[in-house]
Amino acid sequence: MSMMANGFPPVLLGKVRLDLSRQREHFARPRWLNVGVTLQDSSQVLADLHRAADAVAAAFVDLDDWGPSGGRSDQYASDVVADRVVHEVLDPLGYGVLSEESDFVEADGPVVVVDPLDGSTNASRGLPWFATSLCAVDADGPWVAVVADQANGVRYQAVRGGGASRDGEVLWRGDSPPLAEAFVALSGLPPRNPGWGQFRSLGAVALDLCAVADGRLDGFVDCSPDAHGVWDYLGALLVCAEAGVTVADAQGRDLCVLDHAARRTPVAGAGALGSELLTFRQGF
Repeated sequence: MSMMANGFPPVLLGKVRLDLSRQREHFARPRWLNVGVTLQDSSQVLADLHRAADAVAAAFVDLDDWGPSGGRSDQYASDVVADRVVHEVLDPLGYGVLSEESDFVEADGPVVVVDPLDGSTNASRGLPWFATSLCAVDADGPWVAVVADQANGVRYQAVRGGGASRDGEVLWRGDSPPLAEAFVALSGLPPRNPGWGQFRSLGAVALDLCAVADGRLDGFVDCSPDAHGVWDYLGALLVCAEAGVTVADAQGRDLCVLDHAARRTPVAGAGALGSELLTFRQGF
């Protein structure tokens, strides 16, 4: 694929330039110096996660190589770049980091579960559906999350007990349409159609789940067996939970698992639709 001067696939160039400017204006936060105190404050953790997402966006502006990394078969150069800059922001601040792209970094502060670039295949092909997902975890589970739609400049954030928002607009999804009218995202292929209205396979679980939270989609079903690591869904899980959308594992397991090798099968939906989709997924 040919690239423009700044390294972005041509389809994304104008949008990304515009949104990087907007992100810096709206998400820059003053840095607090006493890390031992600030890591107890959800507002500061939220600011740090936004800062890490900003760093990824800035790194992509000058990225020339969106192809395979030469490492894992499913890893792209963009994954490696995004992972490096996330560590450059979070490691010095005392966070532990569990990233898809690197070894678990332990520290005294909260662990941040990171997918530096969810949807990297989409990004490599110029499809504008890819994100950076970050979720700080404390002893009670997912605590603070940011999911940054890096193609379109949209930011989702959530704090446990404090609600979820998209670009500052509060998200709440009290219910969903009946299955026959539902617009559902899939990962993998189901053995049959249970009767949903329409479906799409979009290729970035974090954004798929956030789109359920904001109402653009009605549900999500992972049709592959144990295909997703915690980094794929945890940030969006907190966004969904705070927006009234249930996310559950098809086998009833805990989705918040700080284990690089663990895989899960998430299903999401609000109200009765969520239960119906979960029952469907449990049938295969």
